[in-house]
Amino acid sequence: MNKTLIALFAGFALLAAPAHAENSPAVVDALSGYMDFAEYSSSLIWPEQIPQDDWNKVFIVDARDADRFAKEHIPGAVNIDWRQSVARRSELPKDRMAVMYCNSGSLSAQAVFALRLLGYDNVKVLQDGIEGWKAKGGFEAHARAPTRWVKAG
Repeated sequence: MNKTLIALFAGFALLAAPAHAENSPAVVDALSGYMDFAEYSSSLIWPEQIPQDDWNKVFIVDARDADRFAKEHIPGAVNIDWRQSVARRSELPKDRMAVMYCNSGSLSAQAVFALRLLGYDNVKVLQDGIEGWKAKGGFEAHARAPTRWVKAG
């Protein structure tokens, strides 16, 4: 059976009955299979990897709550709270990269994990979140990096 499909069923099982998931060999096997199959950096991207001119091609998702989004966000970002990412997944494009961020990357990483289990292989976590993005120069992070990063794909 397709690993993505197995992981999808495992994800639903985990969401439906988290207390019983550890006792379900099928769920554990499916998640283990997904984790074995997933490459470490396949769901991560650093600001330095995206040249300034390429940011307009990226679908940017601010996964923080609406209040934090209203106070500050990466220009061009759409606000989809990380808790709503699965329910609102139809708003995400599948034909281009989607980058999700929160303050540090931890909550958006949970959303990206769930979306990847659902087959959204184009969704990535912005490593270090908006705070890291700002600290590294925002849209200019690629140009300001001490060494050239590989362009995001």
